[in-house]
Amino acid sequence: MEEKQLVPAISLRDFESRRDIITKELVDACEHAGFLKLVDHGITREEIEAQFAISKAYFDLPLDVKARIPHDVKTNNGWEYKSQLRPSTNAIDQKESFWLMKNSQWPSDEEVPGFRKTTSQFMAKCERISDQVLSCLSVALGFEEDYFRKAMDVNAEDSLTQLRLLHYMASEKGAAGTWRAGTHTDIGCLTLLFQRDGEDGLEICPGRESCHSYGIGDTFTPLSAETGPIVVNIGDMLMAWSDDRLKANFHRVRAKEVGPSPDRYSIAYFNTGRKNVVMQGPKKT
Repeated sequence: MEEKQLVPAISLRDFESRRDIITKELVDACEHAGFLKLVDHGITREEIEAQFAISKAYFDLPLDVKARIPHDVKTNNGWEYKSQLRPSTNAIDQKESFWLMKNSQWPSDEEVPGFRKTTSQFMAKCERISDQVLSCLSVALGFEEDYFRKAMDVNAEDSLTQLRLLHYMASEKGAAGTWRAGTHTDIGCLTLLFQRDGEDGLEICPGRESCHSYGIGDTFTPLSAETGPIVVNIGDMLMAWSDDRLKANFHRVRAKEVGPSPDRYSIAYFNTGRKNVVMQGPKKT
C-alpha cells in the first residue's frame, strides 16, 4: 500500500468548528494503521527548524559536556549514547538522545544559548496539539472530553510526559549492518514525531491486531521525512486503555540499503499517563 493511503494526512484547521470531522478521521487512522500525519497544526516550519537547530547545537557539544546530565534510569531523563539494546535485533541502536521534562535538568544557556526558552515554547505547542488530538479520542472512546488531558497533565508532580531529542549518527554501512532503531512499539500513549526533509529511515508495519514477534516476516513501509507535518502514532498504553481499539504498531529506523547514510535528527513528544493514574478501559465497569 502507498504511503498516502496507509498514513492519512489530517488537518487541524478550524479545529473547533471541524471537531466531529477531525475526530472521525483520527479514529479511522488509529483503528487501522495506528499512524497518521497532522498538518495545519499551528507550529510553523520556522519554529520547527529553530528547535532542530537547538537540538543539533546540543548534540554538537563535546561528549564530556553532554555527560554532565547523564541518563537517569529512575526518571528516564538525561543524555544517553548508544545505550538501547533492542530484543528485535539483538543490536544496539546507533543513536544518541536527550530526554527531558519540565522539571528535569536542562543544558545551560552557556552550553546551548536559547535552549530552555526555545524548547519550553516548543513543548507548550506540542502540549496544545496533543490536547486537541487526545480530546477527540477521549470522546470517541466514551470518556469525558478532558479525560486524557487530566490523565496526562504535564503540570502534575507525577507527570511522565517527555520530549526526546534524537540524533542518529551518519553511517558508512548499509542497512544490513546498521540498525538506527530496531523494531519496537512506543510504550506511552501518543507520540508526536518531527522530522527533517530528506532525513529518511522511518519504516512502519501497520495493521497488526496485537504486538508480538517484532513484526518479523511482515511488510514494513518507508515513511518519507518532511519538515512540517507531524507523524503521530499510538503507543502501547493507549492501545490497552482503549481495550485494543486503537492500534500500537511496529516501527523502526534503518540506514540506507546501499551506501552511506547521513546524520538523521528527529524530535519526539511522548504523551504518557501520569504515574498515579489508574488505567481503566471503556469496557470495564
